[in-house]
Amino acid sequence: MPLNIDLISDFVCPWCYIGKVRLANAIESLRTELPALEVRINWLPYFLNPNTPKSGEPYRAYLEAKFGGPREVDALHAQVAEAGEPDGVHFDFDRIAVRPNTMLAHRLTYRLQAQGARPERIRALTDALFEAHFEQGKNIGDAEVLADIAAVCGENRETTLAWLATDEDAAAVRRMANQVQKQGISGVPFFIINRKLAVSGAQSSSALGAAILQASN
Repeated sequence: MPLNIDLISDFVCPWCYIGKVRLANAIESLRTELPALEVRINWLPYFLNPNTPKSGEPYRAYLEAKFGGPREVDALHAQVAEAGEPDGVHFDFDRIAVRPNTMLAHRLTYRLQAQGARPERIRALTDALFEAHFEQGKNIGDAEVLADIAAVCGENRETTLAWLATDEDAAAVRRMANQVQKQGISGVPFFIINRKLAVSGAQSSSALGAAILQASN
């Protein structure tokens, strides 16, 4: 049976991007010793700012209001970029103009999982969403942008665009996000491994690997 990991995150969270990559590196490292290791990652939605307008909001202005000003934001960006560098995670914060509402991105991820898509397809989509936002400065709250991303990941662009224009699965995504909050989870990334062990924050690959081994016993 596969080892299940619930990964709770938001696609506008830089530490979630780092945590996702560190988790992938941890799994890859474990497979050198345990080639039969099978891991299933279940993405669960989290909204860092549930009040973000559907059209998004100015990225820099939002952060400066939240963290105290330009210096604080620059320091935060430098800290995140430095943390991601050893794991090959790159950020281009200057390209980001819009802080998007991530409901549509979470809906896309939920849809693939609900359809029983293969893990590599789900990983391709989630990788592409983080990369589009943090490396390319694309607005991942825009349906056209998301349809392009989905198409690159093997989905039909027009079908995806038509589906995004509906409200399908939005209630399910909101319900899941509310359940996460009710569990007392107030920060992301957050990992629940095999329903046994919880790990909070973008821990190192070695720490995540150790937690996976502990939870698999």
